[in-house]
Amino acid sequence: MRIALLGGTGDIGEGLALRFARDTDHEILVGSRDPEKARDAVEEYEATLSEHGVDADLKGFANEMAADRADVVVLSVPPYYVGDTVDAVADRLDEDTILVTPAVGMQGDEDGMHYHPPGAGSVTELVAQRAPDEVPVVGAFHNLAAGKLADLEVEFDLDTLLVADDADAKKRVRDLTNEIEGLRPLDAGPLANAAEVESVTPLVINIARYNDDLEDVGAKWV
Repeated sequence: MRIALLGGTGDIGEGLALRFARDTDHEILVGSRDPEKARDAVEEYEATLSEHGVDADLKGFANEMAADRADVVVLSVPPYYVGDTVDAVADRLDEDTILVTPAVGMQGDEDGMHYHPPGAGSVTELVAQRAPDEVPVVGAFHNLAAGKLADLEVEFDLDTLLVADDADAKKRVRDLTNEIEGLRPLDAGPLANAAEVESVTPLVINIARYNDDLEDVGAKWV
């Protein structure tokens, strides 16, 4: 399987690239609006993986080229770029491509981070509105701390919630997520439940902010 991380040079993209490359046998494509930036990031990620005894072969492309080659496309971009990124790669997606979004709309003030969804109700639903009709959309990886994700010294024991209307696409993303060591995917229902899932992210950020011993906190459902 080929996994493309659009905006894969950012924090969440780096973490997912490193974890997928270390824990799975899938081909990892790092995308960026600037292909040279993508190739530079690949060199950095490969060096990090090599330090941890992993001989990985990642590739860097412009977002459009990465999406065109992938089976699973992860929108590793900030929420305010999600719509434009989907529009830019829409003609490279088809019914055999799964589009995954971990983005969450948030605003911060002196008290902390607060959930700030778009008019569509959630970023996940916005992606589904902007994506071609035949392309299944899955919301996943929302509540993971990017710093912890990118630190391969950190051992996971965390959950991530999945939302999707397409059962087959959700199963494929669940199976893929299960390959990441210490990360358990849980079914949170259809896309209509995405707002509830996304709103957990500012909560865990605020918990980390106000508790010194819970830096980069995540969620575990028991």
